[in-house]
Formats: sequence, C-alpha cells, structure tokens
Amino acid sequence: MKKMIADIVGFLVLGSLAAPAFAAPASPVTLKGDVKLEKTIVENGISKQTLTDPKVVVPGDRLLFSTAYRNGGAAPVEHFVVTNPLPSAVTLAPESAASLEVSVDGGKSWGSLAKMTVADGKGGRRGAQAADVTHVRWTLATIAPGASGAVQYHAIVR
Repeated sequence: MKKMIADIVGFLVLGSLAAPAFAAPASPVTLKGDVKLEKTIVENGISKQTLTDPKVVVPGDRLLFSTAYRNGGAAPVEHFVVTNPLPSAVTLAPESAASLEVSVDGGKSWGSLAKMTVADGKGGRRGAQAADVTHVRWTLATIAPGASGAVQYHAIVR
C-alpha cells in the first residue's frame, strides 16, 4: 500500500504539472497538486471529517485530490483549463462525478458523466459510471492577477 500512495501522489503531480508536448508560451499560472486522506472521526459523540497526509491506504478509503492555482502575472488569464488524469488505483467518487466535466476515453472527449458512454464488452455501449472516468477538468473563466484558488475532486481507493 505504501507504494500505492507514492504512485497516487506521483501521478497527481505529473498529471497536474506536466508540460504540454508542444511549445507554448509560458503561462503565468502555477499549479500545485496535493492529495489528502479523508476520515470521519467521532469526538464526544460528534462526527467530523478530517484530512491527513496519506501514509497507508486500503481499498474503500476516500481521498481528496486538489490542484491549487495562482496567477503570478500582471494580466488576467482567460479560460484556463486544469486537467487531472485519475490514478488507476482510484475511482472517482459518485458525488464528484455528478458535478465535474469528465472524460472516459483518456481525455479525447469531455462532458458530464450522465451523457458519456463506454463499450459494454459485447459490441454495444452502456452508460458510463464513475469507475470509468479517466480524467477530470475545470475551465476557469478568468484568473485575475495575483488571484489564487483550488479545484478538487473526491476519489475512492479501488
């Protein structure tokens, strides 16, 4: 399991920060990926959610993946796209799947999960499920100079 955590974190950083294969102007927007283990703890009879650095994870554990962004430039950045491939060791949590723009084909096509289909293994198609998601993305309309924020999704260890 420790290797799995290293793979998940490494995949997140690689996916969030990898340079495109073509030459493009340098962006003033910087990205930083992170992953946290979500746990529910009960203190004095009250349940609360905690986020910790994952040391060991097991199937069924919930993770919160986030990508922080910051515009270090002097001008606004329009229509900035943040794309994260999902590590193969996790599946997108259903509550995240319903609200995100996703891909189920390695980033070739995008849309809401409810409108996506995948091969059913019998020569036909079936509705895509959260476990079929390969990538998630966000399009940020405008990032003002000096502005920062974060995008995130919840996942479950397979």
